[in-house]
Amino acid sequence: MPSSTPIQAPVALITGGAHGLGQATCMALAQRNVNLVIADIDATAAKKTAVACRQSGVVVHCLQTDLASAEGPSDMINQTLAVFERLDILINNAAYAIAEPFLDMTANEWDRVYALNIRAVALATAAGGRVMCQQGGGRIINITSPASRMALPNYTAYAASKAAVDAITRAGALAMAADGVRVNSVAPGMMDTALQDKSERELLAIDGRDDLNTYLDERTARIPVGHRISTADVAAAVVYLALDAPEYVTAERMNISGGLDRD
Repeated sequence: MPSSTPIQAPVALITGGAHGLGQATCMALAQRNVNLVIADIDATAAKKTAVACRQSGVVVHCLQTDLASAEGPSDMINQTLAVFERLDILINNAAYAIAEPFLDMTANEWDRVYALNIRAVALATAAGGRVMCQQGGGRIINITSPASRMALPNYTAYAASKAAVDAITRAGALAMAADGVRVNSVAPGMMDTALQDKSERELLAIDGRDDLNTYLDERTARIPVGHRISTADVAAAVVYLALDAPEYVTAERMNISGGLDRD
């Protein structure tokens, strides 16, 4: 329920905010006294995240939304405005991933990845951006991936979708720069999330292996710093771009990959 935090406090909309990095970002923003809209298809988990965030004294609203639908992104922005009458921060975090061999890729999986990872991000960025331009400014952070710059024949749809997110970020940044809207992205390294776990189990199966722990150790060993990153640490980078980065920072990609992405 609404707390004493004023409705005029910054308002952040986080997609996929019920789990993983989205949840960690909601918690971190709440600790900075930012009011929240948690958009997620998992209504039960979103409500649990909201309860935790309200402990910081902020106002939190949950939206159960299917961003893969054609009208999902614009409906989400409209519902946010109906509650808070403004939008200061948009974090496009929701994503879908599938691992499948390059020669066995299917149209169905490509369509699922495209709808959520590309179209929804582009349309949400545009819809949220229009609101921010009218307000005189705002910040949009898109979650990309080191995969966007790697050759991954068993993970092509996801990698390609994140390359598209990079393109959307740069285009949006230029389109809205004069209106005070800053658009940047964060590329997290390997995190212990449900999406990461699903993908690694699929990749393991494609390789015909069943030694999950050994496989995970091998993948972790590829990271120059020698360990995976917590969702809380990645969330700190997202919050920096949302609240603390100089206004001159736009069209940028922040790599939080422990050296995995060295470009």
